[in-house]
Amino acid sequence: MASYCSLLSLCFLILSHCCFAQLSEQQNVWQRLQQQQQHRAFRSKTECQIERLNAQEPTRRFESEAGVIEFWDATQEQFECAGVQAVRHEIRRNGLLLPYYTNTPLLMYIIQGRGIHSTMIPGCAETFESQSGESRTGERRRSFNDRHQKLRRFRAGDVLALPAGVSFWIYNDAEEPIVTVSLLDTSNHANQLDLSFRSFFLAGNPHRGVQQQFVGRREATMQARRSEQERSGGNIFNGFDTELLSEAFNVNVETIRKLQGQNEERGVIVRAEELRLNLPEESEEEERRKQQGGRWPVNGLEETLCTMKLRQHIGHPSRSDVYNPRGGRVTTLNSNTLPILNWLQLSAERGTLFQNAIAAPHWNTNAHSIIYIIRGSGRIQVVGNAGRSVFDDEVRQNQLLIVPQNFAIVKRAGNEGLEYIAFKTNDNAMTNQLAGRLSALRAMPEEVLMNSYQISRQEARSLKYNREELTVFAPGSRSSRREYA
Repeated sequence: MASYCSLLSLCFLILSHCCFAQLSEQQNVWQRLQQQQQHRAFRSKTECQIERLNAQEPTRRFESEAGVIEFWDATQEQFECAGVQAVRHEIRRNGLLLPYYTNTPLLMYIIQGRGIHSTMIPGCAETFESQSGESRTGERRRSFNDRHQKLRRFRAGDVLALPAGVSFWIYNDAEEPIVTVSLLDTSNHANQLDLSFRSFFLAGNPHRGVQQQFVGRREATMQARRSEQERSGGNIFNGFDTELLSEAFNVNVETIRKLQGQNEERGVIVRAEELRLNLPEESEEEERRKQQGGRWPVNGLEETLCTMKLRQHIGHPSRSDVYNPRGGRVTTLNSNTLPILNWLQLSAERGTLFQNAIAAPHWNTNAHSIIYIIRGSGRIQVVGNAGRSVFDDEVRQNQLLIVPQNFAIVKRAGNEGLEYIAFKTNDNAMTNQLAGRLSALRAMPEEVLMNSYQISRQEARSLKYNREELTVFAPGSRSSRREYA
């Protein structure tokens, strides 16, 4: 009996230890997420007087040999308050976006085209090998196998998640130009510099404006005063001593001068006619994902940094989380479907609204929303905490609008429909609707609505139950009357 009691006590102690360890781990995760959000709040501007929002197009354009880079005006207060910046790339056929890394996490949406990209993660193995011609050794010739880190394909509708400080490149091996739009999260906990976006190129001779985008009026004034010589840029090798680099790489000085790119005039997207890249048609990771029903299990053991999934497709209609055949569809991407977003503290939403359809009025409870219009046009209204409209205007393709956290928003598509991608500054961004089956009003008792708005019971029931749809609303009778009026 005594041995039985001892065994039972031992089992209880082990079980208690496991439970407390799990609770402690959950507490640590919660504290870490709180610290990250506090860090964002601290790094953002302390006083944001957002009286008026504006839908903006890119204002700075930098031409390269095989493409274009465009930036939005980072001195605008809405960008500064949200602690974000945005960039748009166009990479033409055979164009190579030279390798670089940034001081901020980057979430990139592929609007058009397809191609190849790779991230150079420090400490990870060279898992790909390809034959890259022959080398001469004495009188003998032998083939040379080039080893490098993993290559990944992408296509229109993909989201690429890239951590801060990790270098990457992109190559267009197709006929159609690649067009991308990216969110740069300067307030992210991973950025320990100021709120300016910085890109560190490993090749080429980039313009100073491509390397750094300042925020705030004071920084913009300082930048305007700099001489043309100070604004000229260069890749990171350019600042090192030539002889020292020659010794470090164990190559001749002439090779180092080419590495430094001092005489380069091609920009940061160059034409690479003889770039031959071989990669499997379908990776083992994709095969495993299909076998598991299209979803990745998440228990902390499936992915390491070197094998972490960096891409998720959200463009195809079959990926939709919400679908209304008369209204449109919405696809969300968060850390549950792409675990690396938990590290980046970012997420995304891809929306398609059909003709005159409405996205339910809502607010984002824990994130800013940066909305880029992919195609079509429509009307967007945003209301602040004072109950006044801070934005009420038509939006069109290539415009970007920042909606601050907790500001209420409603979208209505025009006659050509409306497609958008919304980047959000939380890895599991949540919304609270004002209308529809999941709305805050529907969650209230009728009596509360009656007394809050001084309305009849029938009116309260109409507010609660006249819209049975979830997130995307079909055009109602009022929309039809407006259209044909």
